[in-house]
Amino acid sequence: MTTSIHETVRDHYARIALNVVEDPGCCGNGDCCGTPNYSADELASLPEAAALASLGCGNPIAVAELRAGERVLDLGSGGGIDVLLSAQRVGPAGRAFGLDMTDEMLALARRNADAAGATNVEFLKGHIEAIPLPAGSVDVVISNCVINLAADKPAVLREIARVLRAGGRLGVSDIVADDDLTADQRAERGSYVGCIAGALSYREYRDGLMAAGLVDVTITPTHHETEGMTSAIIRARKP
Repeated sequence: MTTSIHETVRDHYARIALNVVEDPGCCGNGDCCGTPNYSADELASLPEAAALASLGCGNPIAVAELRAGERVLDLGSGGGIDVLLSAQRVGPAGRAFGLDMTDEMLALARRNADAAGATNVEFLKGHIEAIPLPAGSVDVVISNCVINLAADKPAVLREIARVLRAGGRLGVSDIVADDDLTADQRAERGSYVGCIAGALSYREYRDGLMAAGLVDVTITPTHHETEGMTSAIIRARKP
């Protein structure tokens, strides 16, 4: 099951990355591009391809409160938009990491970083269920509508807690389901790669973060996606 989910998600987003490269006039395949979540100034500071490959449901940079010198990790970094914006916020004394499992997205992100002249970024290949960074190595973990795509979400939440330093924080945008929706009902409302079928409920998200050892968990709805499903900002802290 885990392998099939990884393959489905990887194939889907590989096609989007290739479409952006081959046809820069669109984000690829009818999915909703995430650029309306960003300000005009943020978009103007980025290569066009980074914005076109954004498929998120929010703007984690706006809620992560990044500070100069911090080390930040973006889970499911795609074309690199949130990594590049993070790199601007943390400055030359900080570092922004992007983690993605899709070769085509990683190639696009590295090309975008080169075009932006970003020298304090690093893109890593891997699964967000097994983050290839040492324990306690980052100050902030962000993500933009990606955790819902993970095959093993408890593993993702445990990995987030592992790589955060003491006092580090989580600030992500994601799709969240009402607590009374069953897994089958979520699947009826949208596909897995469409960020709906795999969404956690409010209770599942909160309990999972707390079980991973994080505290001060808040889940704030931002806008409606479909019946019983909302985009939300999820915050937490490692004690």
